[in-house]
Amino acid sequence: MSINWSPLCELIETHQKILLSCHVRPDADALGSELALAGFLKQLGKEVRIINPSVHPQSLEFLIGEHEVRYVGDGVTAEDFEWAELHMILDTSAWSQLPGLANFYRKTESKKVVIDHHVSSDTMGAEEFKDINSPATGCLIYDLGKALKCTLTPEIATLIYAAIATDTGWFRFPSTTSYTMQIVSDLISAGAEPHQIYELLYEQNSLPQLKLMGRVLGKVQTDFDGLLAYTVVSCEDFSETGTTPVDTEGLVNYCLTLAGTQAAFIAVEQRSRQVKISFRSRTTWDISKIAESFGGGGHRQASGAMLNGPLTSAVTKVLGKFREMFDASDN
Repeated sequence: MSINWSPLCELIETHQKILLSCHVRPDADALGSELALAGFLKQLGKEVRIINPSVHPQSLEFLIGEHEVRYVGDGVTAEDFEWAELHMILDTSAWSQLPGLANFYRKTESKKVVIDHHVSSDTMGAEEFKDINSPATGCLIYDLGKALKCTLTPEIATLIYAAIATDTGWFRFPSTTSYTMQIVSDLISAGAEPHQIYELLYEQNSLPQLKLMGRVLGKVQTDFDGLLAYTVVSCEDFSETGTTPVDTEGLVNYCLTLAGTQAAFIAVEQRSRQVKISFRSRTTWDISKIAESFGGGGHRQASGAMLNGPLTSAVTKVLGKFREMFDASDN
């Protein structure tokens, strides 16, 4: 689905103070898209501020550059949100993905805009620019930049490349199209360096992170005749390896490398004792439905949700939902 960007271009043209936000625990698509849009807006002479629900992973720090990114809970006040004439939410349209920030968002009189590619959606009182067939929000920001007639600088090209590459599994996922690769070609021509971006994203592990990976992969289990693979991470795993929940990013994908596996999940216990579940599949099974049943959401093949603990109880609930899905697929 092609988006008509003209209404958004007009909104941007007629508003000077613009606030950008993305979802909690931002990934490279969320953060890269947000920062790339900030770069485009600054080219147009706009005043831009960025406030997110939570801090980004250290692995994405290289994306920040000269931008200032603030976080709810770090001295952010209502006045910071009231400052904005236009508030743009990127890479989510779900209240559950905006903890803390949603309260500020609801109370301001600023014009609201959502730019997103996820299926899951809430009514947020915003004008939506959404394409659920787009492989990444980064692709949408690339298109918006063209519509705004902005310059694709090496810095912005790097941000958008990181966004698209990570959300397509480095172009492995079925969402990757010929147009995706046309965008990537433009990004590389503009100065994005794929080898450097990959190294900065995936080849900066610490020894504690590798030890955590070993523990987590050592606990992988299969169910439903090998169709499902899953693993769990407890608070004890973090304390004994000197790591944090952020260090589990991407580990669920290893579960999906098992031959014959069609779906996978990782259950990660948080400090609050809530349990974050990340789902993946490589079939036509829509695992976003499972995520949505727990108040989460995402894509058909990559979704997430937050459940109440304890860890074993959360895993049992998730396995029950997979049982329903597998039983339905047999009928």
